[in-house]
Amino acid sequence: MRALGQTGLPVTPVGFGLAAVGRPAYITLGRDQDLGGRRSVDDLRRRSHEVLDAAYGAGIRYLDAARSYGRAEEFLGQWLRRRGIAPGEVTVGSKWGYTYTGDWRLDADVQEVKDHSVGNLRRQIAASRELLGEYLRLYQIHSATLESGVLDDRAVMAELAGLRESGLVVGFTTSGARQPEIIRRALEVEVDGASPFASVQATWNLLEPSAGPALAEAHERGWGVIIKEAVANGRLTPHGADADLEVPRRVAARHGVGVDAVAIAAALANPWVDVVLSGAVDPGQLRENLAGAELRLEPDELADLAGLAEPPDRFWSERSGLPWD
Repeated sequence: MRALGQTGLPVTPVGFGLAAVGRPAYITLGRDQDLGGRRSVDDLRRRSHEVLDAAYGAGIRYLDAARSYGRAEEFLGQWLRRRGIAPGEVTVGSKWGYTYTGDWRLDADVQEVKDHSVGNLRRQIAASRELLGEYLRLYQIHSATLESGVLDDRAVMAELAGLRESGLVVGFTTSGARQPEIIRRALEVEVDGASPFASVQATWNLLEPSAGPALAEAHERGWGVIIKEAVANGRLTPHGADADLEVPRRVAARHGVGVDAVAIAAALANPWVDVVLSGAVDPGQLRENLAGAELRLEPDELADLAGLAEPPDRFWSERSGLPWD
């Protein structure tokens, strides 16, 4: 166990995110092999509960959901209550800002819609609290961007400050090639002389490490730092292209683990990281991911892996082209 920055929230180095098990479609490679056609509501409820059982049994104590992850909050809340887990035994985080619009269809034209308005914040925090109750400890803006203007919206910032005063820890997540700018802009935000934020969740992986220096600054401020997409939406798993995997495969073979474990170990090697999320869709994948928590990479291995980094614009362009499979 460790603290999430200076928030006081207890977390573990690897957390479990429900993005891939709360809805039938998701942006990741190899989903057909991983899930096949078993994607009904009941199928994914069972699957999410299986992985949650495995995560809890393995000692994972940070669980991550969002309003837009289909029924992830519902599945998570049901599991917590059925297992009789007391609030405080795990730290639960969720997010507001996107609405799931996929209607449980793979062929939906639009799977989610962004709305960073104060009205949507009020609607979505009410829904999150209904489903997660007193388990909810961390509430985050989902994918804050400079373009949405959410960080400059005084009504939203005041509402978030109110949530902080009510006892919730408030944070935000980022995506896109401008992650460093967004994080640094958020570091400047104040409401009545204090920041509403105490944590940041960002994409960092061996292919896209550009947010690292800004995340280190957030860590120095005392914020908690959560890493998402450490396996780059499947590119740093066996589903990835050979061009992405040559170096991590070599390192993985040396240690007797999978390339996903190498990717997670590389993320955890950053001293400013508190939690790296696993997005596993079955207990086997979760076990493979968790091997990364035990893996200590050598300096020369980390240097070789650093050579995988791509220009951020190229990485995000390729990511945006991935289908909702």
